Amino acid sequence: MTDAALSLQSEADQRAIAAIRRKNAVWRRILRDPPAAAAAIFLIIVLLAAITAPWIAPYDPYTNNMRLRFCPPLGERCPGFLLGADNQGRDMLSRILFGLRATLGMGVIAVGVGGGLGALIGLSAAYFRRLDTPLMRLVDVLLSFPSILFGLAIAAVLGTGLTSLVIALSVAAVPSIARIARGAAQSIMQQEYMEAGRAVGLGDAALIWRYLARNCWPTILIYMTLQLGQAILLGAALSFLGLGAQPPTAELGSMAADGRKFLQIAPRVSTLPCAAIFLIVLAFNVLGDALRDALDPKLRQ
Repeated sequence: MTDAALSLQSEADQRAIAAIRRKNAVWRRILRDPPAAAAAIFLIIVLLAAITAPWIAPYDPYTNNMRLRFCPPLGERCPGFLLGADNQGRDMLSRILFGLRATLGMGVIAVGVGGGLGALIGLSAAYFRRLDTPLMRLVDVLLSFPSILFGLAIAAVLGTGLTSLVIALSVAAVPSIARIARGAAQSIMQQEYMEAGRAVGLGDAALIWRYLARNCWPTILIYMTLQLGQAILLGAALSFLGLGAQPPTAELGSMAADGRKFLQIAPRVSTLPCAAIFLIVLAFNVLGDALRDALDPKLRQ
């Protein structure tokens, strides 16, 4: 590698490190905000509960006992059921823990896959000028359709289930992240080291990977974390409509749908999963607002 190329690599590395440090400073500002810190701690606890659900769940979430049907929390018939039993006599706490696992899992996978594809589209549109117009028009077409229509269309083609739901959520995550990636990449494309890199003969792959992607990924990653709340809410809504996880699979949206038939006699069967969805999405929104305020210099002033 020539001295000029080494100099460009060093400059790009320094800019990438500086970008990471700025993002770390942003997180420190967020943690000094009590509501944002509480939201972050809550999400960490929820994530740990979802990961360790097979070990901390007190009972098998799929073992039913009709004699314990609608047993109240810590009732005489089921003293070990902290949240009571559902319409099939299954422990509600165990099912919510496994429901968190399924709901968060599909959200993370969908945002990871859709975000990766959206980032690729955005970076390609910013770097290859001839692809900018067709790629962005494709993104505009995707943005023109409500996300729930993707779920309906994909369910009609692939059938209901978690796989179809993850595909629908992944497609829904692509356009917004593609726009964010394109905006971040366009500012990097104006830097002098990008032009200098072309001048010393670096190929497109080297420029995109070493300079463009490395300097854009912190912004893209932060926005992908903000998309998790929307993906989880959309996934729960589609499952509530019967397009996602099917009974007896423990998933918060399908559990809420299954329990709505018994709102008058046992409202907790439906309200507990709904409350879990509400708190998770609220925490993501609070954290997202704090992140937006920390990233916007005008709002910080």
